[in-house]
Amino acid sequence: MSSMTLEFGARTPFAVRARLDSAGRTAAYLVSGLLLGITHLVLLLPLLALRAENVWRLADLERKAANRFLSAHIPPLATGRAPDRPVLALLALRLPTAGTALAIAAVPITLTVLLIVYGANGIAGASGDYVGPWSLNAATGLILWLFAVPAAIVSLAVLDGLATPLRDVVRQLLASQTEVGGAVREALAESIGDDRLAIAYWLPERSSFVDEHGLPVELPESGSGRTWTAVEHEGRRVAAIIHDAELDARPELVRAAAAGSVLALGNERLKAELRARVEEVRASRARIVEASMDARRRLERDLHDGAQQQLVSLSLDLQLIKNRVSSDPDAVALLDASVEKLATALAELRELARGIHPAILSDRGLSAALAALVERSPFQVQCKVALEHRLPPPVEAAAYFVVAEALTNVAKYARAQEAAVTVRHGEDCIEVEIADDGVGGADPRSGSGLRGLEDRVAALDGSLLIHSPAGEGTKVVAKLPFRPG
Repeated sequence: MSSMTLEFGARTPFAVRARLDSAGRTAAYLVSGLLLGITHLVLLLPLLALRAENVWRLADLERKAANRFLSAHIPPLATGRAPDRPVLALLALRLPTAGTALAIAAVPITLTVLLIVYGANGIAGASGDYVGPWSLNAATGLILWLFAVPAAIVSLAVLDGLATPLRDVVRQLLASQTEVGGAVREALAESIGDDRLAIAYWLPERSSFVDEHGLPVELPESGSGRTWTAVEHEGRRVAAIIHDAELDARPELVRAAAAGSVLALGNERLKAELRARVEEVRASRARIVEASMDARRRLERDLHDGAQQQLVSLSLDLQLIKNRVSSDPDAVALLDASVEKLATALAELRELARGIHPAILSDRGLSAALAALVERSPFQVQCKVALEHRLPPPVEAAAYFVVAEALTNVAKYARAQEAAVTVRHGEDCIEVEIADDGVGGADPRSGSGLRGLEDRVAALDGSLLIHSPAGEGTKVVAKLPFRPG
């Protein structure tokens, strides 16, 4: 029993200090939140009208305040995109949240302050003052001070209790906005004191460094103001911490921080290695698609400039011969049959070249190519292309062939009267939709055409959705990742 009592007594002052520290930090967070909330209210709409990075700066201030005062440990934000709704919600709710929390905390705090002040006045010998029905004197002052103690405890408990929901709200709203692997980097940046700290993970099979996304990283050169410190575990290199060159004057600080996080860095290195492999597969697949498109373009150009031109020239020669032998009916009939066969062969060759890669797609873009494709359709097709700029060639080609294959399937199997083609910008992607009023029941597993479309779209990290209930028509929606610029 005695050992347990001593242990409790040893821990109690620490627990009290921790509660006081937590309450003080929460109070500071609420006060700073009130000021930031007013700033957001004044600046949010103008900033939204200007540039997204300004909104991200405000969100990062919120993140740093939550980390400093609430120990939220939120990693750095991934700011390379337009602000999402959770970020805007956090900034918009900052003022009402801080105001409500301050109002809740102000009740016990105000009561504590009043009890202390009136108690001090009573002990100091104030005369003629009353606290309710009681006159204020030394005895009343002592009683008020005694009541001030539980009021102060309640104040601390309220402030300490508010920390958890406030921390949870910020974490929830910023959870999807943080960078991959940011938690380890954030902890190192705080312990070392370098907000721009970065981590490069070593991949021994490549003999190179990559970042948390698996992309190659170049270590800073001397004289750039940045330097790096190697992190090793059991004699093997794990990572490199890229930090301010001035921290070289305190190398023991960087080494101590690295040693304390070596296991976490090892786990993040394995994740970075996996992402690097995925990125390599994605890049190789993109190169294969690009090489295939280049081959298609070259073949189409060779057919157009070679065989088609020769056939057109031969057709003109036959017309000249026909004019010279117009007196011989048998020769004229033979030449007419030859010209007809030549025209058929030329049309088939042009259709073949168009199927390999339409020249109009390279020359005039997706909108013109789809318009030409729709004109050749044997049924009515409404086409709407809402694009402001040309797309990258692989994306244009994938969108074109998705429409071409889908319309071919409609003509062969759907028994449809009409179809609609829509191409529009989605969220970081291009959406291509083909819908018809046919018999439905399309199944990608039953034919190679739709499976080929799935492979073509997947090669660009896209997705293909086919909705085809029997008797209700078919809708094909392809999403091709694309970010302007």
